Amino acid sequence: MKSTLALLFLAVRLAGLLAAQPADLVLYNGNIHTVNDKQPHADAVAATGGKIVFVGSTAEATKHIGPKTTAIDLRGMTVVPGLVDSHYHLRDVGAREVNLNLEGITSLAGFLAAVKARVDKAKPGEWISGGGWNEGTWTPQVFPTRFDLDKVSPNNPVWLVRTDGHGAVANSMTIKIAGVTRDAPNPFGGEIMRDPKTGEPTGMFLDNAHSLIEKHLPKDSASMMRRDLILGVERSIKLGWTQVGIPGNSYGEVDEIRELYQEGKIKLRIYNAVEGPGPAARRLLTEGPVFGAYGGRFTMRGIKVVADGAIGSKGAALLAPYEDHHTSGFMTWKEEDLMPMFEEALRKGIQVETHAIGDRANRLILNWYEKAFRHVPPEQRKIAEPRWRIEHAQHINSQDIPRFAQLKVIPSMQPSHAISDLLFLKSRLGLERMGDAYAWQSLIKASSIIAGGSDAPVERGEPMIEFYAAVVRKTLKGESGEGWHPELAVSRDQALKMLTLWPAYATFEEDIRGSIEPGKVADFTVLSQDIMKLPETEIPKTACKMTVISGEVVYRAP
Repeated sequence: MKSTLALLFLAVRLAGLLAAQPADLVLYNGNIHTVNDKQPHADAVAATGGKIVFVGSTAEATKHIGPKTTAIDLRGMTVVPGLVDSHYHLRDVGAREVNLNLEGITSLAGFLAAVKARVDKAKPGEWISGGGWNEGTWTPQVFPTRFDLDKVSPNNPVWLVRTDGHGAVANSMTIKIAGVTRDAPNPFGGEIMRDPKTGEPTGMFLDNAHSLIEKHLPKDSASMMRRDLILGVERSIKLGWTQVGIPGNSYGEVDEIRELYQEGKIKLRIYNAVEGPGPAARRLLTEGPVFGAYGGRFTMRGIKVVADGAIGSKGAALLAPYEDHHTSGFMTWKEEDLMPMFEEALRKGIQVETHAIGDRANRLILNWYEKAFRHVPPEQRKIAEPRWRIEHAQHINSQDIPRFAQLKVIPSMQPSHAISDLLFLKSRLGLERMGDAYAWQSLIKASSIIAGGSDAPVERGEPMIEFYAAVVRKTLKGESGEGWHPELAVSRDQALKMLTLWPAYATFEEDIRGSIEPGKVADFTVLSQDIMKLPETEIPKTACKMTVISGEVVYRAP
């Protein structure tokens, strides 16, 4: 009995000594939402070696402060687990900072004025490229045409991508350079939009038809790619993102990212998926995944497939025709093109994430996933539970919503898409189908785990906009409308999980990230206001005050 008591006393003494060890970083006097059900709130946290070693009160946290500790008085600011954007085109976010950015323009006249201003600064024959325009915010809601652009750019080729990335408009000079005539056939998975009377191209190109133009664009240099990646990283950490998921890139971009890590110019965590099918996917399947490189900040284990277009540009594959277009959209790949890659990915432990927006695309991808799962049972897989994803999952027939959880397929969704698209969705789908769109709450009630994100630069890529959109389901001006289905919004607890713990699950990392508890990585986002309690209208006004990755303060507001 005495020996047992002695051992117990020794264990308690050692625990006390360990608890008193100085930490590398201590944040105290804060309002911490941990996303840990066992300890939901705290006011201090300490980290050593990039890991959390303490979560609790400020009084207890003082035991972890030593002469070399970075101790920061938060003065009541709010701390949440490091925010994660599960679907974020990092390089394009950087490119948006320097290219012609047409976001926020509310009329065709404003769109053309912005193009003219860029043309006036360009040399004759120089390409004018950019994007971010959204006719859904214009009156009337009509696509621009080649003839509109010809008025402001007769001598410069123009190529401007719609905000969704799936539609783009060219002027006549660009169309002539590309050799696209009225007799040019539509490529599979794409459409050259035409005047219904003359059959001539209107200037709008959808999805796979982009390739007809883009092969003629000037090629970006490696230095431009590097610039764009650095700009994207800088913007991301200032907004409070600690990790982003890149949904589909090339090995050229991957190599540039890895060089930047080696040079210490990237602190942001990146979860990378290469594009497929094609050379990048083949290389990943051959060489295998990369796990936790550069101090645990870079993982590459996914292949991104694009299966259809977007609702805004009328290319998303629907079960019934669009209300305002003559087609039901289109798939951009056939089952026989994808199934061999799907099955090999299962055998080799590669995660597949497939862009599917329309209800037909979502149903078909669920069908194809299910078929691959049958063909490659768990005992033949490198990872028994593959956690495959559907990116966007914007419009899902109600019969298919339970299938996500049944198949353990993760819907990776971007809340801001709803508050952008609901402005024009009625004209595309009609009222009856709007209840199946952006059905976050329906999916959660059916036991799905939603990985949240922004799809930047399609959207702004700001975490507070995503949180607001998920919780409020109104425009940033507070507008709602017929068929917006406010009951599909989520609670604040659910919204926070969509940007923290659930993305960690989607990347197989829920045991090491996604909540604030001892043993997990010390990733924190410090906010100016308590987003869990403040009025809805104040959420978008909340600013990132500090971003911490692996216990290192990588950004602190001036």
